[in-house]
Amino acid sequence: MEQDLKNRTQLFLRACRCEPVERVPVWIMRQAGRYLPEYRELRESHSFLEVCKTPTLSAEVSLQPFRRLGVDAIIVFSDILIVAEAMGLPLEVPDSGPVLGNPIRDIAGVNRLRLFDPNHATRFLGDAIREICRAAGPTVPVLGFAAAPWTLACYMVEGQTRGELVNIKRMLYSTPEILRALLNKISRATGPYLRSQVEAGAAAVQLFDTWAGELSRDEYESFALPATQRIIQEVQLTGTPVILYSKGTSHLVSLLAKSGANVLSVDWRVALDGVRREIGDHIALQGNVDPRILLTREDIATEAARAAISSTRGRGHILNLGHGILPDTPVEIAQAFVRAGQEYVLNAPQSAPAEAARRA
Repeated sequence: MEQDLKNRTQLFLRACRCEPVERVPVWIMRQAGRYLPEYRELRESHSFLEVCKTPTLSAEVSLQPFRRLGVDAIIVFSDILIVAEAMGLPLEVPDSGPVLGNPIRDIAGVNRLRLFDPNHATRFLGDAIREICRAAGPTVPVLGFAAAPWTLACYMVEGQTRGELVNIKRMLYSTPEILRALLNKISRATGPYLRSQVEAGAAAVQLFDTWAGELSRDEYESFALPATQRIIQEVQLTGTPVILYSKGTSHLVSLLAKSGANVLSVDWRVALDGVRREIGDHIALQGNVDPRILLTREDIATEAARAAISSTRGRGHILNLGHGILPDTPVEIAQAFVRAGQEYVLNAPQSAPAEAARRA
């Protein structure tokens, strides 16, 4: 474990490639956020978007969980709707949740969306990643991220959503050509956006497809999957691993495996060993502990971490939650979760199925 802590980057990348590891890497989605008192203190004098768009503030918030929890990866503090704003939709983030102005309802709205240069329109994000990399050093992986096209389209069409998705489903059923045009334009904007994060120093990137579970298999394969594949292919030209997170998608596992992602991040509704049997040994897994478990006791969180690792035997596994950490999570329970994952020493050397497949 001592050696792994000296070079978390290599540990993380080996896990992404399904290569042998002595232990699994651990990080937590939304790990920079309201459960940390230092984050709440900073937010008393800075708005959410101000933090996102000020590299020094974004870097500070991103580093807080690394200092406090000792996680194995630092994800840059930002928001998935930054791309929508850069494409031309006004963005506000009140306490009630993000709101996008001028939601897309027709082809004219799609046509008004602009493709942007991330080195100018969203340079603050690259600058934040560079600052985090300088502070953490080369032995700690920094993660970039963006919304997957379907999920970003949901927000761009609904304006704001808690999961109803009435307008975008109406678009899918009645004017599918408009939805395809929107997904295509989002993918063309998101690919360069993620590549700019890699150029700034991101060791891996994650696509968040939070609303993928609202689609049937046929709908996902016809609409969401092609746009997601285009982004992943573009990022992988850099040699950088891509993690694809989705929620409520037990019915889509075999299609998610066709995305080209190096790692599938899944929620607590599916069994990791079952996903492994379904997709094989060449794609890594991330997850999948229910975030609400971290609202209980340290011993329960510890056992949940151990059980998740045991189900994969640590092969091609990045320990994480099945969704973002909740604001009411006690810090000491989050610490116990991370510590349990890092202290779970794998008993025997693992095979490297991906390498074996390449040799074959």
